[in-house]
Amino acid sequence: MDKLLAKSFLWMFGGLLITFLTGFGVSLNTNMLEAIYSGALYIVFAIVELGLVIFLSARVRKMKPTTAKICFLLYSFVSGLTFSSIFIYFEISSIMFVFLIAAIVFGIFGLIGYYTNLDLSKISTFLLMALLGVVVATIINIFVNNSTFDLIISIIAVLLFLGYTAYDVQKIKSLSNSDIDGEVLAINGALELYLDFINIFIHLLSIIGDSRD
Repeated sequence: MDKLLAKSFLWMFGGLLITFLTGFGVSLNTNMLEAIYSGALYIVFAIVELGLVIFLSARVRKMKPTTAKICFLLYSFVSGLTFSSIFIYFEISSIMFVFLIAAIVFGIFGLIGYYTNLDLSKISTFLLMALLGVVVATIINIFVNNSTFDLIISIIAVLLFLGYTAYDVQKIKSLSNSDIDGEVLAINGALELYLDFINIFIHLLSIIGDSRD
């Protein structure tokens, strides 16, 4: 594996570790849970989380390495605050099982992206259109609240982000000889891989996860 890709995976793992540990820690603290979920604080965190990921995605390549790293770690932490809900709703054994499955399929498609000779950039437009479709369908289902529709959305989303995983790995590999600072590119790659994995995990959890009684 080339250096840039290795660094991207390392930072991705660090971000996931912060998110999961933060979420798990918050789920064990009753006072924090009440503070986050009893009022508007959860909405504030969700807005901050969305704002950070949009800002990072748009600006990360123009940032200084230290700034990019701090923003990525901050995003991972804020995501953990909202992520705490899964530890409340799902059994911890189920979360660990789904995490393992997500890691395996993520790894498989990452290897496909790394070793394939096909130019996956050709499917980028299709992936973007499918992503927009999933977002629109998810918003609609907030009002419809149909469990079957939700299941279909989750299945499509898993397939979509597996495709994004292969595409992003190939893209990061192709940027190894870029003139942009390698540390910044590593954070950019880590963010993309982080988002791929989190979405695969969350949607798999909604499909096969066991909720608490």
